[in-house]
Amino acid sequence: MTPSLRLGTIAGIRVGVHWSVLLIMLLLTQILALTVVPRGAPGLPAITTWLLGVAGAVVFLLSLLAHELAHALVARAFGIRVERVTLWLLGGVAEFGAEPPHARADLLTAGAGPATSALLGAGFAGIGVGLNAIGAPAGVLAVVFWLSGINLLLAVFNLLPGAPLDGGRVLRAALWHWRGDRYWAAAAAARAGRAIGLVLIAVGAVQVLLTNVFGGLWLALIGWFLMSAATAESQVDRYRALLGRLPVSAAMHPQVTYADPNRSVADVVADVDAAPGSRFIALRTDDLRPAGLVRLTDLARVAESERADTPVSRVATPAASVPTVKASEPLADVAYMVSRSGTTFVVDQGLLVGVLEPEDVTLATQRSALHPPSADGTR
Repeated sequence: MTPSLRLGTIAGIRVGVHWSVLLIMLLLTQILALTVVPRGAPGLPAITTWLLGVAGAVVFLLSLLAHELAHALVARAFGIRVERVTLWLLGGVAEFGAEPPHARADLLTAGAGPATSALLGAGFAGIGVGLNAIGAPAGVLAVVFWLSGINLLLAVFNLLPGAPLDGGRVLRAALWHWRGDRYWAAAAAARAGRAIGLVLIAVGAVQVLLTNVFGGLWLALIGWFLMSAATAESQVDRYRALLGRLPVSAAMHPQVTYADPNRSVADVVADVDAAPGSRFIALRTDDLRPAGLVRLTDLARVAESERADTPVSRVATPAASVPTVKASEPLADVAYMVSRSGTTFVVDQGLLVGVLEPEDVTLATQRSALHPPSADGTR
């Protein structure tokens, strides 16, 4: 997940937040200010309850960050490259540049997050007891004990045995250790994740029909996310099982027609006529930077009488709107995205060096199936 705002680094790990964090912050602040604090400390001024609500939401966000950093730090201890940690609407995600080298690393990396949340939950409970003993304000106690409960709930929920939850990773590690087959274990964990997601959607729907509309919708949203993420993860694992460490550069589209964005539509049409196999034109600047993507249908929309005076950039999809991957990336890591997003630019140090299409991924997968990689990803 690409962060909307980069916050810097912690222990050498890049940290960022997605814009959707604002939604969960607003929601948590509202829950604390309108429910938790008034229930624990009736009669407080509105400004006080809202300030306590904001403070509680911020501390919980920091708790989520600690959860994800725990995953990242343990992964790094096993030599797994950590790309970044990003907080978003439904929690956080630690993105790794490689798979765990063995089941033990998978298990400990997965378990680090829930263990951290459980420790934070116990820690906040202890702080609450201590503050109560010295007569701390009731509003503060309400927030502290809420932080204890929500962190313990986070730990328990994340241990549900289905991908992409941490419990799914634990299940994957256990099955991997048992069967010695990481890909089979990952597929089983993904199936469990889809089942859990379906159950949550069903429970949420019952809640909507019977009692709590908002709570039911939230639960159904989480269930839908789990099902979607588990499906995507199973596809990625399938690609990894077939493609191993094959780089994107080995599967790029073999014939790409390039054009300068300042050329006329008429000139580009002439290039297409000279290369009958062209289905699109990749635009790049003089210094080979991506500048846009033009399909034959885009060219056809320009009247023949206007083509000589129309720059091709005017009918192109902007480069910023075209998915981009690095030539050195493992094809397995981006194959699912390409299969869903379509034509994708391939860059090397920012320079446009090729194009990857869903058909290219399919062909690479079919060829790799003839000589599948070993369990460590080599051939």
